Amino acid sequence: MEFEFDSKTPIYIQIIEQIKTDIISGKIGAGERLSSVRDIAFNLKVNPNTVQKALSDLEETGLIYTERTNGKFVTTDLALIEKYKKEHADRLCQKFLENMETLGFNGSEVLEYLNKFGGNK
Repeated sequence: MEFEFDSKTPIYIQIIEQIKTDIISGKIGAGERLSSVRDIAFNLKVNPNTVQKALSDLEETGLIYTERTNGKFVTTDLALIEKYKKEHADRLCQKFLENMETLGFNGSEVLEYLNKFGGNK
């Protein structure tokens, strides 16, 4: 796991968002064991307490769980992962629509753009 931190958002929040994105996108699979807190902290060059806070918050969401002697794992609850995936997609779409509205586009113009770029894939 590597990424550059944004100075506007607390690091632990960015770690939460990155791990959550990796889970809902399937980059980290359901049931997969996560690296240790120390390894994640070392790779990200952050304090282990910051990583522990992020993982504790993720555990509260149910996306990860701890097996006492084996470490932390991604949930196997595919419905929960799908729920978070849809929530994330909703936020991205809402932000996109707000940005397009700021630029002066109406709904039909936005659809034209989506069709134009969506058809190129």
